[in-house]
Amino acid sequence: MKRFLTMAVVVVASAALAGTAFAQMGYGGFGGMGRGMWGGGMGPGMMGGGQFNCPGAAAYSQATQITEEQAKEVAQQYADQYLKGFTVERALPFTGRGGTMYSVELKGPDGQVRNFHVNPWGNVMPFGGPMRRAG
Repeated sequence: MKRFLTMAVVVVASAALAGTAFAQMGYGGFGGMGRGMWGGGMGPGMMGGGQFNCPGAAAYSQATQITEEQAKEVAQQYADQYLKGFTVERALPFTGRGGTMYSVELKGPDGQVRNFHVNPWGNVMPFGGPMRRAG
């Protein structure tokens, strides 16, 4: 009986210590962002103006953002370099985390269609991100 009580006390104490450790991590718990990442357990949008506590974030928020015409122009430059014969059909604006972005549709010489994402600072990438798709 004494052996059982000793083991029970050890298990309960271990569980209490583990629970306290996870509670001290802030929101996010298992595998989430702890205090070190968000500064005191604060999440996105809770720090002034929705900015994250990282160097350079203010530079992005204050940078001049591109217009729809500029988005079409940089997408066409990208197409001229990587997709010969493709031309910009339309650019549709949408609001993202950093400002106004554009979804640009390009048409190829044989009727092919490609979609690109142009971020507020003029970076062009294939729709869906820079990762290569399977298939």
